[in-house]
Amino acid sequence: MAVLIIGAGLVGSQIARLLVEQGQRPVLMDTAAQRDALGEIVDLGRVELIEGDILQPPHLARAIQPYGISDIVHTAANPMLTLGAQRDPFGAIQLNIMGTVNVLEAARAHKLRRVVVASSNVLNHFLAGGEGKGDPSKEEAFPRPTTFYATTKQAIENLGLNYARWNDVDFAAVRYGAVCGPWTGQGGGGPSNIVREAVLNALRGEEAVVGAGGLEWVYSKDAARGTVLALQATADLRSRVFNITMGRVTTPDELADALKAAVPGARVRIETPAAAAVSAPQMHHASDLGLAKSVIGYQPEYDMSKAIQDLVDWFKAKQK
Repeated sequence: MAVLIIGAGLVGSQIARLLVEQGQRPVLMDTAAQRDALGEIVDLGRVELIEGDILQPPHLARAIQPYGISDIVHTAANPMLTLGAQRDPFGAIQLNIMGTVNVLEAARAHKLRRVVVASSNVLNHFLAGGEGKGDPSKEEAFPRPTTFYATTKQAIENLGLNYARWNDVDFAAVRYGAVCGPWTGQGGGGPSNIVREAVLNALRGEEAVVGAGGLEWVYSKDAARGTVLALQATADLRSRVFNITMGRVTTPDELADALKAAVPGARVRIETPAAAAVSAPQMHHASDLGLAKSVIGYQPEYDMSKAIQDLVDWFKAKQK
């Protein structure tokens, strides 16, 4: 039996690496896999790499049946995440919601063991309303997401939980913070790309720019490890949604200091590009990791200083 990883990008590549290190041969499905970037993270000779589109249910069947898939990890999302969804709401809704429904339906039809879906901690931050204070008799009982991307993530969590409740699909969602980590391909959200460009500019001796808002991050290696823990948890999941972050908000000054420590002499300016402002707000509280720790055993290994140092070392090694 094998694991199907949908989305071979920033996090999907790291999940594949971890499974390969465990002796498994995962199957990665992507609409247009970036082989060169993927091969920098995981040995392509130890994975199956196939083309497929989750908006096409037959593509999922062609992946599940021939490869004996027992579990699915679904990391695919609309390009540029929050930014991309604000620019193209319909495309984001189609891919994030209907794509996930197709995955859940495939898991139900093929009686798979478990489905783990990538959600986002935007649901912990991009919220408004709730004046009804949880009273279900009031129209504003609960906070509502304030962006298209956050709205799609709330929808897929709710759909997955109902598939678990009514259709016997063993579902879990992992809410990633803003992800940064080793990756030379396209993709990722606005904050992810800002950090990558800042690191590369610092290494080139150019001015590095970091976002002006405090953000809750997760390093891609921790995001992958938390996902694999959710995938492989043996006990019945008493909770099915888990925060996978660093467990704290990193301030712009802390991010700048981490970069200066990893690249001595780096020149760093704090400024959020106007185009990325919607995806890089000022976050004031960290997500609670209590359930992730108690149910699946997740604790972050990388704080921002360690993450930036690891990312700098990775790019330096590539330059040799």
